[in-house]
Amino acid sequence: MVETATLAGGCFWCTEAVFNDVVGVQFVESGYIGGHVPDPSYKRVCEGDTGHAEAIRITFDPAVIAYDDLLDIFFHTHDPTQLNRQGNDVGTQYRSAIFPHSSEQEAAARTAIERAQADWSDPIVTTIEPFSEWYPAEDYHQEYFARVGDQNPYCMAVIAPKLRKFRKSYAERLKS
Repeated sequence: MVETATLAGGCFWCTEAVFNDVVGVQFVESGYIGGHVPDPSYKRVCEGDTGHAEAIRITFDPAVIAYDDLLDIFFHTHDPTQLNRQGNDVGTQYRSAIFPHSSEQEAAARTAIERAQADWSDPIVTTIEPFSEWYPAEDYHQEYFARVGDQNPYCMAVIAPKLRKFRKSYAERLKS
């Protein structure tokens, strides 16, 4: 049996690249959630007026990796203290948010925020938002770092160092 987690931690290229490496994760899809415009496009979401967040939907095997572990990785691989931004990516579309699929996931998210706060001197601003309509991002965003990361200056400056840090810290959680 598989479960689904939906997380927003800034640019979806970054979060997708991290979770694609995690053992127990079967599939990661970039997309948009949390907004008020039906069937949003990347261009429209980037304008910042749809209410959507760039997010990832993770299909995982809870017998291999727990939802709590995914949340710990999430909090370790982005800055949950930055309101509506991650680094140079600014706007509500880059907010830190968790979109639980069940009341159990919501409770786990609240506990994970408390657990993660011990690692941050500034308050965590990650929101827990109601799960809403999921819109997959355009095909060219899927597996973006795996396909073109070494050819894109943004990827080399932002995602590659994040992946190095993640891989060093979570070596036991990496797919072989």
